[in-house]
Amino acid sequence: MKARLADIAAHAGVSEATVSRVLNGRPGVGPSTKQAVLTALDVLGYERPSRLRERSAGLVGLIVPELDNPIFPAFAQVIETVLAQSDYTPVLCTQTPGGVSEDEYVEMLLERGVAGIIFISGLHADTRMSPDRYHKLRQRGLPIVLINGYVDGLDAPFISNDDVAAMDLAVRHLASLGHRRIGLAVGPERFVPVIRKVEGFLRSMKQVLEVDDASEFVEPTLFSVEGGQAAAGRLLDRECTAIICASDIMAFGAIRTARARGLSVPGEVSVVGYDDSPLMAFTDPPLTTIRQSVQVMGQAAARALLEELAGTPSPRAEYVFRPELVVRGSTSTGPGVRV
Repeated sequence: MKARLADIAAHAGVSEATVSRVLNGRPGVGPSTKQAVLTALDVLGYERPSRLRERSAGLVGLIVPELDNPIFPAFAQVIETVLAQSDYTPVLCTQTPGGVSEDEYVEMLLERGVAGIIFISGLHADTRMSPDRYHKLRQRGLPIVLINGYVDGLDAPFISNDDVAAMDLAVRHLASLGHRRIGLAVGPERFVPVIRKVEGFLRSMKQVLEVDDASEFVEPTLFSVEGGQAAAGRLLDRECTAIICASDIMAFGAIRTARARGLSVPGEVSVVGYDDSPLMAFTDPPLTTIRQSVQVMGQAAARALLEELAGTPSPRAEYVFRPELVVRGSTSTGPGVRV
């Protein structure tokens, strides 16, 4: 018992005496402190005292693919704030290579009796994965909300950024600066957001620059700095003077490759990121990027789940949010273009 109290106290950031008071129903513990202790019990796998078990319905699972990309902590923070205002506590589940999988996290959350789950860029975005896992969750009555990915026919609300519009914003911006050979560095082609970005890029290149088939300027890679480096190298070999990247992290890689070749950014190569992750205004150079509406998207996802929990489910549809072009210092006029 002593060891268990110490573990719970450490996780909740309180004293062992406070944990003891919560478990024994004694007065003198504030609501937020009590909830922190109960959450620690659930996360660490300890069984709640029977009189406290009904409160497990106050937990909501939040599954994200990683935390290295700052856009995912940004989503988590917004969602946590909205849920907390309605007395729900998110249990953040982060996937890592070789670590706990999404399906394993779901099983753990179900064992904890969570009230619902929000998935951010999960397996629902992967066209090669079976959607049965999500259908089964809905069949058992568990409310779910899915961000940035889409599964046709699934009984759940979807929250997405408009990837097609995002590419149009980026292409038109670069074209207005005089760029004609524009490349796109994206993630693996099996993901729904990637499919949509490619579709938007090809369409905009045709409409804006009259390039009938710009597929030779599309480079699928990994969503990482290294992936951005590799894709940028191949696009520069094709004499691209501007590169649109599917994430800000990839854009860092593209800038690194350009500089390694002795090319200045934005003097000789312009780079556009995607997400407008925190601190992008302070990079070298400050990154021009497509801003996801993280604040409103996160709020919409949390509120959709709360509506489900309140018995007033949201319409079964995909809610698509308009992105915004944020122009900073990583883009400028194309080589040879007079201002």
